[in-house]
Amino acid sequence: MLSVHQVNKWFGGNPVLQEISFAIEKGEVVGLIGPNGAGKTTLFNVVSGFYHPKTGVVRFKNRDITRLNPEDISRLGLCRTFQITKPFGNLSVVRNVMIGALSKQKSLTKARKKAEEVLDFVGLGDKKHLLGKNLTIADRKRLEIARGLATEPDLFLLDEVMAGLNPNELKEMMKLIHNLIEAGITLFIIEHVMAAIMKLSHRIIVLDYGKMICTGNPGDVACHPDVIRAYLGEEYLVAQN
Repeated sequence: MLSVHQVNKWFGGNPVLQEISFAIEKGEVVGLIGPNGAGKTTLFNVVSGFYHPKTGVVRFKNRDITRLNPEDISRLGLCRTFQITKPFGNLSVVRNVMIGALSKQKSLTKARKKAEEVLDFVGLGDKKHLLGKNLTIADRKRLEIARGLATEPDLFLLDEVMAGLNPNELKEMMKLIHNLIEAGITLFIIEHVMAAIMKLSHRIIVLDYGKMICTGNPGDVACHPDVIRAYLGEEYLVAQN
């Protein structure tokens, strides 16, 4: 479904992504982890069209999307959330989601119907008339997911949708992500909540200083010496030996 081949991205004279290559198959849940500043969100921005790479190719469903803009990529079925949620504060929850739905729906009536279906799916159906600015952080994250779902994605990129949630909210978010998986949506997830990402993912990609240092199933990645160094330091690795 997604192929990233030898992608490089620089800001000024600084390499942010270096020779990144991987593929995601339909139905997979792939986690993307790494320390702060590793290049995770930059990679999401490249895949979703917000940045163009210096070199390399991004293909989605066998189509070259490397130089497409985010709107065109979204219409093809690739959508993403953002780490910092920014709803339209003075619009109702349902109107926030209708904006996403209008990328595919041809009328306001159909867009509203789609928005209401999606809000029921994410658990915000009873809050559809609230203003976006009046939602809690947890509900803003659900709204962010709902706006993306309204575009009917085949591949959904989730950027730290579990960050800042309390244990009960985290449990509910995990349920919602499981529902996305059961709905047949392929997921690519950035997350720092390691217990969650290890349970959800079929495969993990690890970035550090813009380079892929490891990829594999969650069990193997968690035990990889380079991953331990990137997260916990040499002292931890020595102690384990």
